[in-house]
Amino acid sequence: MFKKDVYIERRNRLKDKLKGGLVLLLGNNEAAFNYPDNTYHFRQDSSFLYFFGLDVPNLAGIIDLDSGKEYLFGNDFSIGDIIWMGPQPKIKELAAEIGVENTEQLDQLGNYLKNAKNQNRNIHVLPFYRGDSVIQFSNLLEIHQSEANDYVSVELIKTIVDLRSVKDQYEIEEITKACAIGYKMHTTAMKMAKPGIYEQEIAGTVEGIALAHGGMLSFPIILSQNGETLHNHYHGNMLQEGKLMLTDTGSETSMHYASDHTRTVPVSGKFTQKQKDIYNIVLAANNHAISLIKPNVAYRDIHLESARILTEGLTKLGLMKGNTEDAVREGAHAMFMPHGLGHMMGLDVHDMENLGEDYVGYNSEFKRSTQFGLSGLRLGRKIQEGFVLTTEPGIYFIPDLIKKWKAEKINADFINFDKVLEEYSDFGGIRLEDDVLVTETGSQNIGKRIPITVEEVEDTMKS
Repeated sequence: MFKKDVYIERRNRLKDKLKGGLVLLLGNNEAAFNYPDNTYHFRQDSSFLYFFGLDVPNLAGIIDLDSGKEYLFGNDFSIGDIIWMGPQPKIKELAAEIGVENTEQLDQLGNYLKNAKNQNRNIHVLPFYRGDSVIQFSNLLEIHQSEANDYVSVELIKTIVDLRSVKDQYEIEEITKACAIGYKMHTTAMKMAKPGIYEQEIAGTVEGIALAHGGMLSFPIILSQNGETLHNHYHGNMLQEGKLMLTDTGSETSMHYASDHTRTVPVSGKFTQKQKDIYNIVLAANNHAISLIKPNVAYRDIHLESARILTEGLTKLGLMKGNTEDAVREGAHAMFMPHGLGHMMGLDVHDMENLGEDYVGYNSEFKRSTQFGLSGLRLGRKIQEGFVLTTEPGIYFIPDLIKKWKAEKINADFINFDKVLEEYSDFGGIRLEDDVLVTETGSQNIGKRIPITVEEVEDTMKS
């Protein structure tokens, strides 16, 4: 945990910004793996962590916006628990670590909430993303489960997005640690990528690095020589000479701050000229995007600038044609990159998206597009100093998508379908992703940049 003053200040800032009623932040409970006593690795709710800091199951926090009082609800461990788990702190001891004065046993939480409800006080809660939380909340208020979402507070969502979007120095230090672990994960994957090796051998080794540093993966590993499938979690292929291996993975620190990088490497250890041509287009788009990042610039504009670099490069190779501006405006490049440039990152690898993507990445000034490709951009609004975000352009050759567009003559004025299908249908995909901090005047990569140029990648693979 951070020092308790950090959590006190965060809760005070929430109380300053939000008025009337009470805020309920439910911590997560254990989840059974295949029977009750065999559980998945526990992961605390990120907003509970942000304000209460305790990485322990079966807790709840109350912030009373009218009285200013704060409460921690939880049960002290029994001797039976201690026999299996060892000595455990009391709830009052846990509360003292984060500067909360008032504690109650968890079975009193329902009474507290029902009293507030009877007094017609606002009960602010965040969107539910776990079924057990919906059941728990409904039981506490004695309401039907279908009514739980009626208590979700847009006001609370917007306030927490505002607070959590800008990272303080302690958070940046944790994210930097996660990125250092990510560096080891990716360089290890590069060195292991050889013909005859199974993807799962590399994926397992990479996950082991995250675990060995006291944390866990920030999301399930994407590692595949079929990189044209954007979220390819299948790891059963044997790596083949001449293929590309795409690895998209990240670490969480013990405090659950995330990293998220992607690198694409040649299984043979050296890029072919064809692979190098596509790779360098993606690299140019990534570097250009990072160079444009600074406060008060709309990330949607940076996404579109990155798309222009991709389009220009593909046009030079004869895969696209026509005017670049027209092609980008019509979304023709999205056949090759059907996703957005990046997303926010912090306590969640896609930071706060459980609160609603549009609340995190958009606002009253910037609305999400409905255009194919651009609609997948998770972050479109203006960025600010202290934001941590990813830049992850890519080029993918997805045979079914190419055939569909060709058959339906979608953007036929801008794409040379025959050349794409004849020469690149088995190419795969390339994505390059970095984690970036928005500074006062621009941006900086967080931690040491993972090898990314053609020469750096090939040299790392040799070593």
